[in-house]
Amino acid sequence: MTLAQERTAQRRQKLISVLSRRQPDLVVVLENVHDPHNVSAVLRTCDAVGVLEVHLVYTVEPFPEISHRTSASAYKWLLLRRHRDIPSCYAALRAGGCRIWATALTPEAHNVYLLDLTQPVAIVFGNEHRGVSPEARQLADGACFIPQVGMVQSLNISVACAVILYEAFRQRWQAGLYERPRLQPERFEQLLWEWLQR
Repeated sequence: MTLAQERTAQRRQKLISVLSRRQPDLVVVLENVHDPHNVSAVLRTCDAVGVLEVHLVYTVEPFPEISHRTSASAYKWLLLRRHRDIPSCYAALRAGGCRIWATALTPEAHNVYLLDLTQPVAIVFGNEHRGVSPEARQLADGACFIPQVGMVQSLNISVACAVILYEAFRQRWQAGLYERPRLQPERFEQLLWEWLQR
C-alpha cells in the first residue's frame, strides 16, 4: 500500500468513526443569531458532540457568512437546513419526531438538567439581544433554561449552546447512544460517500 493509499484508508476510517456517532435526533435550531462568530462556535460544538443537523431560521437578521476560518471547517460535517419561518422549521422537526425546547428565562421554563435529552429533541437558540422570538417560544413544546447563581442571568449564545449540548452528550453517552450507529444503513452510506468527496 502506498502512502497516499494509506492516508486515504485512514481518512475513510476516521469518517466512518465520526458518522457512527452522529445523533440524527439531537438537533439545534438557530433563530436570527446575528454574529457569525457565534454561529461558527455553535457549529463547532455541534460537530464535537455528534449533532448531524442544524436548522437555521433567519427572518430578521441577514443570513450569516460561515467561513472555514471561523468554524474550523465544522460546517462541512453538518447538515445545515434553512427555513423561511418558524412554523415550517417546527413542522420539519416534528415530522422527524423531535420534541422542541426553546431556550428562555420564563417562569414556566424547565431546568435543562431535569430534561430527558436522550429522546428525539431539538433545542432552539435565539438572537443575542432579543433571545428566542415569542412565536418560537409559543409554538415550541416547552421552554428550558440553564440554572445560574450569579448576578447576571445570561450566557453568550455559543456558551449556552455548549452547556446544553454537553448535558445532552453526557446523558446520551451514559445511555450508550454513541456505541452504535444511529443512522439507517442507506443514509449512512450516502453521507459517507458525500463526506469522502470533501
